Amino acid sequence: MPSRRTVLAATAGVAATLAVGGTAYADDKRLRSLISRMTLPEKVGQLFVMRVYGHSATAPDQADIDANLDEIGVRNAAELIAEYHVGGIIYFTWAHNTRDPRQIADLSNGIQRASLQRPRGLPVLVSTDQEHGIVCRVGEPATLFPGAMAIGAGGSRTDARSLGRIAGQELRALGIRQNYSPVADVNVNPANPVIGVRSFGSEPGAVAGLVAAEIAGYQGSGVAATAKHFPGHGDTTVDSHYGFPVITHSREEWEELDAEPFRAAIRAGIDSIMTAHIQFPALDDSGDPATLSRPILTGILREELGYDGVVVTDSLGMEGVRTKYGDDRVPVLALKAGVDQLLNPPKLDVAWNAVLQAVEDGELDEARLDESVLRILRLKAKLGLFDAPYVSPGGVDRNVGTPAHLSAADRIAERTTTLLVNEGGLLPLSTREHPRLLVVGADPASPSGTTGPPTGVLAAALTELGFTATRLSTGTAPASATISAAVAAAGEADAVVVGTYNVTASSTQKTLVQELLATGKPVVAVATRNPYDVAQLPAVQAYLASYSWTDVELRAAARVIAGQVLPRGRLPVPVLRADDPARVLYPVGHGLSYRT
Repeated sequence: MPSRRTVLAATAGVAATLAVGGTAYADDKRLRSLISRMTLPEKVGQLFVMRVYGHSATAPDQADIDANLDEIGVRNAAELIAEYHVGGIIYFTWAHNTRDPRQIADLSNGIQRASLQRPRGLPVLVSTDQEHGIVCRVGEPATLFPGAMAIGAGGSRTDARSLGRIAGQELRALGIRQNYSPVADVNVNPANPVIGVRSFGSEPGAVAGLVAAEIAGYQGSGVAATAKHFPGHGDTTVDSHYGFPVITHSREEWEELDAEPFRAAIRAGIDSIMTAHIQFPALDDSGDPATLSRPILTGILREELGYDGVVVTDSLGMEGVRTKYGDDRVPVLALKAGVDQLLNPPKLDVAWNAVLQAVEDGELDEARLDESVLRILRLKAKLGLFDAPYVSPGGVDRNVGTPAHLSAADRIAERTTTLLVNEGGLLPLSTREHPRLLVVGADPASPSGTTGPPTGVLAAALTELGFTATRLSTGTAPASATISAAVAAAGEADAVVVGTYNVTASSTQKTLVQELLATGKPVVAVATRNPYDVAQLPAVQAYLASYSWTDVELRAAARVIAGQVLPRGRLPVPVLRADDPARVLYPVGHGLSYRT
């Protein structure tokens, strides 16, 4: 790894120019001087945050080289930087960027080296989506925490701050300095297909407090947090990855329901805010998505709320931002609206050249680009990237997945598990009365926070607690033969634990649970994603909400089932009746406990 002296030389004097009296690069005058020496292509490049395939900045696997050539026209991250001068790179699991901690750190160092060794080279801001819960890009052995709705069920700002602090330490050790978290959306729609358990809950004040606490944790560890998705994506039945949602809240409802967490984030000094690809007619009646809306991003976010930090788009490959305009217009319109960072366009050459051409044609003033470049460089300076862009193997070993961090995650998870139903005091199960358990369930596709199928993780955790637990994966839509096999297996068990996943009125998961109940064996259900599942299963004897099917939450649910810890979580969202959605079945704050 280059020495600090080599790094300074590689930046062609940038660090020396920015150093002011021992303070790390916080002087706008010096940053503006740096910008004045940048070429227009270099400025345009700073605005883009791009994906790139591969575990290495210079020598990815052949399949990743092929994917890069096909999608971006370059072979690797080093060529991406040389060709487009990108200011940021985003890591994804599916892009093979996050195999293991040492590899991630090496990739980050390789990216920085490729950029800093170029003339007028600038450090790269490496980012990812590490929300925890169902959205994680860095998996074990890094520490994985419960997701936002679970943290909402725990209700502890201290836990939210600890999550941010520990997760921030680990991301920083890997060279990831911008995290697209926390979600500041208030999930007031149980049918929301894209936010759901990624939100802290349905109460704006509670969400605001947890958002601010998590921001303090992340940014106190030297990682830029990102509040998303402005102006609020919590009340929609359309996933903006695949469609164009319309939010029907009035301006007054926006103030009451959606705005408070973003106001709290700004008060907490949030480093970046991500836009939503949603139409919000009460805030802008043009029909444009918020990402491209000057009334929303400049009029409300910048002028009314007083935010002058970095604004980053949600991925520009999502359908919600591509419905109305072509991929060449979207980045230009986003910049005109007030955006600073353009995230992950589907075709970088189209987007990059469109911005360059817009400046050359006079549609975009170069001074407008300078504003965004200044905000981006301010953030890089604040994070210390000009002075210390590289990470070390020792830092990885000292910070990532330590016993203390893993223990903290387990303890937090225990405070989030929510007991919704416990008829006849069925829980906790005992190894004396129920030694043989059958674990069945949906086993959805696993996020990075899992080591195997959820039924396997849950069965292993229960076995470690003294039960003899057998697993049978039944899927999210079990067929009649699968249900019959589960019923037959239940005959050999003393109790059944069934994991549910997004149960609907027509779901055969309902049939599975009903037929298991008909065996007369005790049945404990665990909602492994949305807590709303319980409304579809009114006859169930015991029901827990874990808010995710990741290992840390399933292990905590197992300890609650076994009576090793008491359930302490409280619903952060209401559960409505399935037969009458206008009525509440379980209110916010509902949660049972028991005596062991």
